[in-house]
Amino acid sequence: MKRFCHLGLLTLLLASGGCVERTMKIETDPPGALVVINDEEVGVSPVRFSFLWYGDYDIILRKPGYETLKTHHRLAPPWYQLPPFDLVAETMVLGTIHDDRVLPVFNLKQAPSPPLDEVVRRAVELRGRALYEGG
Repeated sequence: MKRFCHLGLLTLLLASGGCVERTMKIETDPPGALVVINDEEVGVSPVRFSFLWYGDYDIILRKPGYETLKTHHRLAPPWYQLPPFDLVAETMVLGTIHDDRVLPVFNLKQAPSPPLDEVVRRAVELRGRALYEGG
């Protein structure tokens, strides 16, 4: 009977086990940039979103009037997500473990404005093409 109680207690502990909730926060200066992580849009900065794994992330930041920033960031796992500790953290700890990562602020560079004569030249060229192709 004692053995069944231990087995029942172990089953209860495993069934009521906790989990790890992982979030990443990305901020830009200036704010309002579209944030793309590994080819998936996650929102507009500042943005906080959930992630599933540790490792390498490709980050793309876009904002009108600013140069597109393409960069890379590596998230190292905390000690409790390394084997064999991860088994305990994911299954046997009651409650939720929060791993909130805040990346350094990404500074966006203002895009240079094209020279006025270049803009006028392109406009005249496009007008000529529109008139030629339309007639």
